[in-house]
Parts: sequence; C-alpha cells; structure tokens
Amino acid sequence: MNYHRRIISTNKGFSLVEIMVGLAIGMLATLVIMQVLNSFQTQQRRTTGNTDAQTSGGLAMYLLQRELQLGGYGLPVFDTTNPALGCSTVTDSVTGNPMDISPVSIIDGGTGPGGSDQIIVRYGDAQTGGINARSVTFTGTTQAAFTTYFAPYVYASGPNNCPVTTGDCPAPQLVMVASGGTCTIFPVSAFSAIAVTSSASLAYLGSWNIVTFAVNNGQLERNGIAMGPGIVSMQAQYGISAAANSNVVTQWVDASGATWGSPAIADRNRIKAVRIAVVARNDKPEGSDVTAARSSLTAANLTGLCAWEGTATSPAPGISLAAADWQRYRYRVFETIIPLRNVIWSRNTL
Repeated sequence: MNYHRRIISTNKGFSLVEIMVGLAIGMLATLVIMQVLNSFQTQQRRTTGNTDAQTSGGLAMYLLQRELQLGGYGLPVFDTTNPALGCSTVTDSVTGNPMDISPVSIIDGGTGPGGSDQIIVRYGDAQTGGINARSVTFTGTTQAAFTTYFAPYVYASGPNNCPVTTGDCPAPQLVMVASGGTCTIFPVSAFSAIAVTSSASLAYLGSWNIVTFAVNNGQLERNGIAMGPGIVSMQAQYGISAAANSNVVTQWVDASGATWGSPAIADRNRIKAVRIAVVARNDKPEGSDVTAARSSLTAANLTGLCAWEGTATSPAPGISLAAADWQRYRYRVFETIIPLRNVIWSRNTL
C-alpha cells in the first residue's frame, strides 16, 4: 500500500503556476518574434519600394534624354541662306495650316497640387537629317535631280497610300522648302509638281515625329502610352542664352508668362537646353509623415521635396503633389540637363 502511494507521488505533473509561467514566457517570445518579423517586413517593403522608384526614375530619365536629344533633327543646321529655324511662317501644304517646328516645347503645369509639366519634342527621322541635312539652292535642273533622289519615297495612289517600293505604310515622308523666311512642308509625292524658285532651299525631313511626355495617374506617358510607372511629377525649364547666335546658357526659366509661355521665333531660338526633374515615388506609405514640403525656390541648401537650388533670376521649379497624404510617402528626385544639340549646331545660321 505504501509502495503504490510512492509511485503516484513521483508522477504528479506540472502545477498550475508552472503552466502559467510557461505560457507567459511563450507569449513573450512570440511577441518578440512577431515584432522582429514585422520590422523586417517593413524594412523589406521600404527597400523594395525604393528600388522600384530608383528603377522607374532612371528609366524615365533615359526615355526623356533619348527623345530630347533628337529635338530639331532633320532641320538643316548649316543653311545660312534660308535657315529652317529662322522661318517666321511654316505651313503644312496639305492642310494649309501653320505647322510648329520648334524642337522642344514645354507646357507649364502651374504651381498647384499635381501641376506636372508636359514636354513636346519634334524631329524628323531622315538619314540625311541634322548635321548632314540635304539643303541646296534650287535651279530648274536640280529639281529634276531631286525628284529622282526622292523616288524611293514617292507614294502610290492606292487605297492605303503606300510606297511603291516597299508595300508597307509608314508615316508620310516630308520635304521642306524654305525661302525668305517662309517655309512650306509637303509630302515627297507632290515634290515634282511644286514650283520652286531659284532662291529657295530644300531639306528632306523623313517622317516628322511629334512626341508628348506627360505624367498621368502615377505614370510617365509617351503620346498617351504608359512608359514608366511610379512617376508622380515632372518639372522642366528652358535654358536660354542672351542671343540666338550664342550657345551659353545664362538663365533658366519656367515655360510661363508672356515671353516663355508661348515664345516668339527669336526667343525660341535662344532655348539651348532643357533642365528636367522627375519625381518617382515609393508606393509603400509610412505610418507617419516622412517627407516635408520644399523650403524655398530661390535659397541655397534646400530641404524637403525639391529639385535643384535656385536663385532670384533662375528659381527652381516647385514640386506640388496632388494626394492629400503625399507626405507619408518617400520620393526620389532625378535631375538632368539635356543640351538641344541641333539648335546648338544652328548657332551661326540664327
């Protein structure tokens, strides 16, 4: 009988106090693990978001720089007799309407929230464009020679208006005739029927491209097609020289006001470069505000969401985002200066 009692007393198990202590230690360990895991996941999301913003911003800058460097390509740059950028009137012979051949135009988005700028780039794609543009003074015999030169680009009169030589349907191939400050642009299919005076000059433009960059719904768009996600703002400024025949940028200006909102020919030819700021966002919001508004547009040592430092004569662009909770996101601002090389090469003709 006593032996049975001794066996029972050696197998009595855990007491209630021991069980409660064990549960408390387990819960404490679980809480620590969960906090560490949450902290790790937060840091991982932040790092991944920053990497995505870095990639998006870099891609956007690449696309913008590639297109802007083409601005004005195809326009004759060494024609001192009839410079294309010196034409006060440019007419589309098909529609009879004025045609804008400005290499680059900026549409200012204003200073309010979400005021992102737009950039329009215009250029041709002729292999003889830019520095090797074909531009001559006409006589009656040279027009016949150029008619032969343009033969591969002349369109048939079929239903799709396609070239005879290839059978595909590319954009219309264009020719510019410039004379005395007046330019006319028409399809090469009409070239042999155009009466050209002996004082005129000609340039083959190829197909004329008009490319518009804008930021909509958190994406950089090229002609309305999304090219770069995670972009929430784009700001641009003209770099202008004191005179059209100078390539030294003396001031940076927004595309606004009476002069630069819609620049006249003489002022447009002073635009030698474009300065751009692209804002990419980490799409993972933080629990509190992590980004401050810009401190100034003209002072040195700027703080907050800003681009480059500005001065009283060349203020920095203001970056204002539309979202009410924009300060809870982290941003990357990419900046660059893109020279308009086809305008720079035209210095001596302007």
